[in-house]
This record gives sequence, structure tokens and C-alpha cells, in this order.
Amino acid sequence: MLLGVHCSIRGGLQNAFREATSLGIDTFQIFTKNQRQWKEKTVDSEEKSIFLDRFKNSNVKMIFSHAPYLINLASGNASIWKKSVHALIGEIQRCHELGLVFSVLHPGSAKGLSAEDGITNIIKALKRVLSATKNVMVKILLENTAGQGSSIGYRFEHLRKIMDEVDSKRIGVCFDTCHAFAAGYYMRTKTGFEATIEKLDSIVGLEHLHAIHLNDSKGELDSKLDRHEHIGKGKLGLEPFRQIMRRFPHIPKVIETPKEDKTDAVNLEILRKLSRV
Repeated sequence: MLLGVHCSIRGGLQNAFREATSLGIDTFQIFTKNQRQWKEKTVDSEEKSIFLDRFKNSNVKMIFSHAPYLINLASGNASIWKKSVHALIGEIQRCHELGLVFSVLHPGSAKGLSAEDGITNIIKALKRVLSATKNVMVKILLENTAGQGSSIGYRFEHLRKIMDEVDSKRIGVCFDTCHAFAAGYYMRTKTGFEATIEKLDSIVGLEHLHAIHLNDSKGELDSKLDRHEHIGKGKLGLEPFRQIMRRFPHIPKVIETPKEDKTDAVNLEILRKLSRV
């Protein structure tokens, strides 16, 4: 089914498997370091060995990371841009050490710049990151955004432009349901969902879709509000999740909804039922 959640690494990277086991999931997403700090983390041999052993002896088929939110490859601030490139290089190297296949990345915010200039900065940064990690196969997945502020990636055309200019098989896409809806892509009905996926396919190409974030939306259509809600409790309803569970069983899908009162288990059960009904 390749269905899971974003798991906590509190107390050590290997602790993510505790949550995964308790929820009975076969895929999950993690941060490989404290995502609120620029300070880099090196995975030592013992931590790597424990993590890989837990992975091998679990029912988990695929694990990927979410790059730190501090990273902003679109930034016009030279210091932040350089820190972001360095941080993403470190993220890709940690993913490689841990056997993770992808790292999901918010493209960035072009505050003070035009969208075109922000995209140019992202392209330059990604080329540098790929060159510095040319001996690994970890993919960078550009996540579509909700369109808040000066964020890049709320239009599928932004992602396509970056992919075309970087021109690497190591660049792909992660589709976030909440972000797409908040950015103006209608998905409440089967017909609306199909139209959005057809647009994603025609602009980006479904062959480049490697992960999906399953999040309902607190905000209305085209609200540009990046606020995740529990499955079926927000403005999206259940239909887009029913379609995704049936159409994309081969793609890893994770929930990033608020963690409270065992809601991950509730959300997962809803999605499992949608895949069967």
C-alpha cells in the first residue's frame, strides 16, 4: 500500500521505527536532523548501523526525508543561499548513508525578488548540490506549495521550469494535496481531481511523481493558506484521498496532519478503508 506518516526521530533516528511499528505502516518520512537549526549533523557509524538494522528487520519498504524548512534556495540573500546549498548537500549525504531514496524539498521563497529570479536561484543551487553529491543516487523531490507569500512552486509550471533547466534524473516531484487545493487546484470531486492530475501529468509528467503528502486543508480553494487538516475533516473532503489510494498504490504516501490523541491511527484507518471500498 505504501502508506505512512511523518515519524518522529526524537531520541535518535532509529526511534522512528517504534512509531512505524505501532501504526503498522510500510513507508514513512523523517527529518534526518533538527530541522529548526542550521547546525549540520553527521551520522556516525553506530547510529547508521542501528538504523539500517532496524530498517532491514522491519516491514517498512521505503523511507524518505523532508529537507529542513530553513533551506531557501530561492533566496536573494547570499548568506542564506549559501547556507541553504550547504544544508541540502548535507541532507542528501545523510539520506545516502541511511538508505533513504528521496528528500522532499520546498523550492523556496523569492522574498524581495521576482518569481523568475527566485527560480533562477533555485536552478543554480540545485545544480551545485547535484554536482557535490554526484556519487549518490538520492533524488530531490520538489514539493508543490500553497502559494503563501513569495513561495515558489504553487504553480506546476514553476516545477517544470526548474526540472527542465536542472535537467537531471535526480530531480522529481512530491505532490501535496493541501498545498494544491490552497493554490487553486480544485479536487473536491472525482472530476475535479481528475482534471488536476491530468494537468499535473501534462505539465510535470506523472513519471516524475515519486511521493505524495496526504493532507486535508483548513483553508478554502485558492486561499494560499498552508494549514493541514485531518483526512476528511477539512475543505477537501474524502474524494481526492479515495482517488489517490486507488490510483497510486505504488507511490509512497504519507500524512502530515497534526499529531494529537492518536489521530495518525484514525487517519490511516480512514485511508485504508477508502482503498478497499
